[in-house]
Amino acid sequence: MPLYESVVIARQDISAQQVESLSSSLQNILTENGGKVAKTEYWGLRSLAFRIKKNRKGHYLMLHLDAPPEAVREFERNARINEDVIRHLTVRVEALEEGPSAMMQSRSARDSGRRERGGRDRDRDRGAPDDRDDAPEV
Repeated sequence: MPLYESVVIARQDISAQQVESLSSSLQNILTENGGKVAKTEYWGLRSLAFRIKKNRKGHYLMLHLDAPPEAVREFERNARINEDVIRHLTVRVEALEEGPSAMMQSRSARDSGRRERGGRDRDRDRGAPDDRDDAPEV
């Protein structure tokens, strides 16, 4: 069966217990239609980049799905109908990620990976000149 990752954002004014019940109801829809949920991650109450339906924050929930397309369509239909869900996105993937997602890893573990790859912090740490210093004055 195809593999999917789905992120659901629920309203900020519902409790964590209600988010759990929302998650279980969405999982039940998938299992009734022949699919299964490989992993569920609750990312917590996070700020949104912009207001969505008068909400500034939302409960983020990520689901790794192993389901046929019909089950995913029914899952998305129910997510659209549910008044507690303000946004959702489902993406088909080649393989499901093992271990915790990038959102669940500690910040220090993510930053150390950036320095190993040689990101922007590497140049700043070595004292490389800033691009703006070389610009001619007008």
